[in-house]
Amino acid sequence: MSPIDIRPVTATDHAAWLALWQAYLQFYNTELPDAVSLSTWQRLIDASEPTHSALAWQDGKAVGMVNFIYHRSNWSIENSCYLQDLLVVPSQRGSGVGRQLIEYVYATAKADGCCKVHWLTHETNATAIQLYERIAERPGFIQFRQGL
Repeated sequence: MSPIDIRPVTATDHAAWLALWQAYLQFYNTELPDAVSLSTWQRLIDASEPTHSALAWQDGKAVGMVNFIYHRSNWSIENSCYLQDLLVVPSQRGSGVGRQLIEYVYATAKADGCCKVHWLTHETNATAIQLYERIAERPGFIQFRQGL
């Protein structure tokens, strides 16, 4: 099996990113207007934005995606990093690609001066939770939200 190459997205990666983004939305049984997906993409490739993306490549094909956002915190001087979206194609799940993508975010956020990486997953995402419990702490917080 060929090695995995993880690298930040560039403008030429739009089609590969979009296919993974749409698969991610489908995994969570949600749809977004095309304008939202386009805006997200434009932010990801804009160096002045705090949001970033990387793709995992194998044999010239994108097999994983991670999107992450740097943000301020009232609990630290340094920024924090929110790992917002993570997807590995079904044929690669369990092969270590997800872990490599998360470790890429850890290394990138650390190099950029962040003090922590945090994320959420749905309580029914048992496969991902098994990985997350091996590579991060589970602090026990419960999310609440209200759409506006």
